[in-house]
Amino acid sequence: MPAPSTPCPRAPPASNRALTSARHPPPVTTGAGEELRFRERLTCVLEGTPEDWGWCRPTWTRELLCQELARRGQVRVSVATMGRTLTSLGARLKAAKPVVECPWPSWMRQRRLRELKCLEVYGHAREPVLRVDEVDIHLNPKVGRDWCLPGQRRVVVTPGNNQKRYLAGALNTRTEQLTWVEGKSKASALFIQLLWRLASQYRRARRIYLVLDNASVHSSKKTLKALAHFGGRFVLHFLPPYCPQGNRIERVWLDLHANVTRNHRCRTMDQLMVRVHAYLSARNAQRSASPSLRRVDLRRTS
Repeated sequence: MPAPSTPCPRAPPASNRALTSARHPPPVTTGAGEELRFRERLTCVLEGTPEDWGWCRPTWTRELLCQELARRGQVRVSVATMGRTLTSLGARLKAAKPVVECPWPSWMRQRRLRELKCLEVYGHAREPVLRVDEVDIHLNPKVGRDWCLPGQRRVVVTPGNNQKRYLAGALNTRTEQLTWVEGKSKASALFIQLLWRLASQYRRARRIYLVLDNASVHSSKKTLKALAHFGGRFVLHFLPPYCPQGNRIERVWLDLHANVTRNHRCRTMDQLMVRVHAYLSARNAQRSASPSLRRVDLRRTS
């Protein structure tokens, strides 16, 4: 007997074909060269904001990226294809970093930073150069990312009413040793307390150079009176305005928040400050930004 013939599928009506093609457009086949140009132009577009290219929107969306590349003569792609291309480029959604622009011209700011760098490198060995800054410690924890299993999420209970403590620190640029003091207010008294601690720690130094920002506590009348009491042992060198990246001690404070205050579960301010002091002491002893600490070390500190 002859084999049964396979029925030929009937073509859908013209109206159904038009509806199907409208909902699911056929994929656009592009060559390797055109795909490379597409990726290069997408990279160029992402280097700016939508406002830089004439759009009245401050942030990019995948839909807007498709429109911008189509406006530049590229093949119009779907939102899903744009998402896959962004992933292949390593692009991801990031929070913007707020900064305050320095009012000085670029050449003046760079020259000042080079002068401070030369002070650290070519200064006298018996005259320490210290980077000085203050940091706020909040009882309400800073919320940050942590590794979790699928379906889980860290829960951090906030104490409610926030409390604050303040640290004033000085980082030796040659030995990387940190000296700090604690206070309940971020006033001139905290900075003066740090000066007395440094004068005691570096009692053999004829000059102590301090590199610091333009905070009012560093140049108040009380501070100037205290500096005069030390007879010129302390020489202050101020950074350009709004230039925290030029102060290396800022990195120490970032490590402090990452190792202690982020997602912490301390119920009282005293418990939190015990951990702060233990971390800073271990950082000096182990010469590490993330020293190894256990609870027994905290009991020894307290």
